[in-house]
This record gives sequence, C-alpha cells and structure tokens, in this order.
Amino acid sequence: MQRTVFMLAVAVLISSGPAFAQQTQPNQPDPTVHQRKENQQDRIANGVQSGQLTAGETKNLEGREANLNSEIKDDRAADNGKLTQQERQQVNRQQNHISNSIYQDKHNANTAHFGNNEVGQRRENQQDRIANGIRNGSMSAGEAARTEGREQNINQHIAADRQANGGKLTAQERQNINRRQNGASRQIYRQKHNGK
Repeated sequence: MQRTVFMLAVAVLISSGPAFAQQTQPNQPDPTVHQRKENQQDRIANGVQSGQLTAGETKNLEGREANLNSEIKDDRAADNGKLTQQERQQVNRQQNHISNSIYQDKHNANTAHFGNNEVGQRRENQQDRIANGIRNGSMSAGEAARTEGREQNINQHIAADRQANGGKLTAQERQNINRRQNGASRQIYRQKHNGK
C-alpha cells in the first residue's frame, strides 16, 4: 500500500514537472498577474450575474481589485514596466486573499434577490449589464466598484421603503426609484462606452 502511494506521488511530480517549469522560467512576460486578474474578474462577473454576489460584496471586491491594479501599475512604472520578484510575490499574496474573498462571498448565505416585479427586473437587468462590463473589460474594477456602490444604495433605499410600507412601494417611491435607476443606467452606459 505504501509503495503504491509513493509511486503515485512520484508520478504526479513527474507529470507536473513541465508545467511547473513553464511557470518559473526567467525572462518570460508576466502572464500570471494579468491572467489571474482576468480570471478573478470573470469569477466576479459570474457571481454578479448569478446573484451569488450582492452589490455590496461586488463593490468591496472590485474596490480591492482597483487598489491592487493601481499598486501593480505604480510598481511597474518604478521598475521599467516590470515587477520585481518580491513585488510579484506580494501581488500573488494579495490576489490569493481576493480570490478567497470571492469564494467566500459567492458561497455565503447572501444572495441578490430582485423580486418578480418591474423594479426587480430592472435591478436584475442592470446587474447583468455590470457583469458583462466586468467580463469584457469595458468597465474597470474601480468603475464597477463605484457603480455597485450606487446599486447598493438604491437597493438599501428600496428595502427601507418596502419595510416602511408593509412590503409595498408607493407610486411616488416607484417613480423615485425609477429616476435613480435611470441615473445608474446612464452611468453604466458611460463607463462601458467612454473608455477608462
């Protein structure tokens, strides 16, 4: 039994050797930082679109992504477009923390509930548009964080209005929410179409 486990471990090490060597070769462009960033943006977009991430969770994650992106940009500017090994390790640790947060936020009990009404459908459509902007890169992490902050504010306002009126929205409250959603919709459009 021990021999079988040992042989299996050796086989795994041998088969993963070429992949490991590719990742650690010197003088290669730094695809891992960029690829991880893209991968994490896709994971966030999927969470937004599926409702696994609330607007508040997305705002937090995208804010952290924006800060990390800014840090990477500054580090590269200081070192002729490259990251030092120490900077690369620090970025990797930060990306690991964000990755863990994405997983935790997507798998906690908090989900986005929109409801089966006009207001809920509009909220869901806007979340889909934000998810598409995150996924295709037409919205930066900072833009997504600001937009989700606005969405979070609208959602909190809707919840407060419903709580004050026995679960219903008055006609005036629906008009106010519609006006705010129009503003958020214009913001999403501008961010996706005007470049970063």
